[in-house]
Amino acid sequence: QVQLMESGGGLVQPGGSLRLSCVAAGLSFTDYGMTWARQAPGKERTWISTITRDDITDYSGSVKGRFTISKDKAKNTVYLQMNSLKPDDTAVYYCGSNAYWGPGTQVTVSS
Repeated sequence: QVQLMESGGGLVQPGGSLRLSCVAAGLSFTDYGMTWARQAPGKERTWISTITRDDITDYSGSVKGRFTISKDKAKNTVYLQMNSLKPDDTAVYYCGSNAYWGPGTQVTVSS
């Protein structure tokens, strides 16, 4: 059974940083890529970043240059380092792989 669990969200001031983590159980990073998406209040869930099983990364235009995705295969954990956060980054952040998604972690950027 595949389980994904995000953590690391919270309240941060504009310009601040957070690092999200997602621990995966029941799937191997050697077989699947991992994705981060987010859903702001009243909006649809949108893709923001992917890291493939071959460690190729990609980012949406809204986060490129500010966010960095990485993974630790030994810990079966994927990370999202978020810098220079803006109020528009406020959302619930989800990690996903192979059609599975975690429950999400709330990120609020506000002064």
